[in-house]
Amino acid sequence: MTFLKIIFWILFLYGIIGFILAMVTKHRTSGFKIILPLHLPALIGGFLMVLLLSLIVLIDAQQVGVLVTPSGVEDEELHTGWHLVAPWNDVHKMDKTVWVYTCANATNEGSQPNSDAIWAPTKDGIKVGFDVSVSWRITPDEASWIYQNVTENDGGNSGRYLWLEDNVIRTKLKSALALTVSNYSPIEVYSIKREEIQQRVEERMKKEILGYKLILEQIDLREVYYNAEYEVAINNKKLAEQEAMRLVEVTKQKEEQLKQAEIEKNIAIQKAEGEAKALQIKGNSLSMNPKIIQLEWINKWDGKLPTYMMGNGQGVILSLPDTK
Repeated sequence: MTFLKIIFWILFLYGIIGFILAMVTKHRTSGFKIILPLHLPALIGGFLMVLLLSLIVLIDAQQVGVLVTPSGVEDEELHTGWHLVAPWNDVHKMDKTVWVYTCANATNEGSQPNSDAIWAPTKDGIKVGFDVSVSWRITPDEASWIYQNVTENDGGNSGRYLWLEDNVIRTKLKSALALTVSNYSPIEVYSIKREEIQQRVEERMKKEILGYKLILEQIDLREVYYNAEYEVAINNKKLAEQEAMRLVEVTKQKEEQLKQAEIEKNIAIQKAEGEAKALQIKGNSLSMNPKIIQLEWINKWDGKLPTYMMGNGQGVILSLPDTK
């Protein structure tokens, strides 16, 4: 489109220059005459093409056009493509792509330069903070309504969108978070119920922003924060739970040791009782039959007669001869 405009403007200017030179040459009686060939067709054709292009409006794939006439804003939007628009009308192009509004606890990380996390109370009254990103866009078929009803503070193309983020997206997000989070405990918010909370907040917001002709694409709960005092309390609780678990483990180990000692004691008692009983039986047998001692002596004899020293150190030795 821009290239064609340049070509037609060059053609139009060529025709104007040719026309001026022709008029000057016509009034000369003598001297050198300057003539540009086909200046008249170039003038007429260039003028018509420039006029035609000025009536054509191109709407890009990422835009939607709002037609403003002398009588007001038309309800019918101009969508992607070329449109022929009367010269007394104006077309305001609006962005229909997805915008992302982010609330973040860290400075310069979100849409606002300051710390901008959203805090909401749980059912226990404990406030938790959220890093949240909201993806949204305007409804293309309602661009005319937005153009008429939403202010454009800075006068630029993004003015309406910034106003919508500050006064609709952020406001409805805070409300939806507060109403949803109040049904959960801090631990549920921080861990097992985060996905469920995200889904419910998204459902609430979709309904809330319909009146402003906006479409909610997605909500992401990126991070959850506790206030400093509650975080200290949680850490202390975790430490206490870990210490309790350690004591339970130590108690189990000691119980196992006591059980093992009891088993070993019982084994020793049973062994001692068995040995005592065996000795008692053996003693009873010996008392009832003394010849068992002789039998035991014979079983243990190695075949050698012993050598004895007799008397009170008189040197008398009795040695029995070897019968072998």
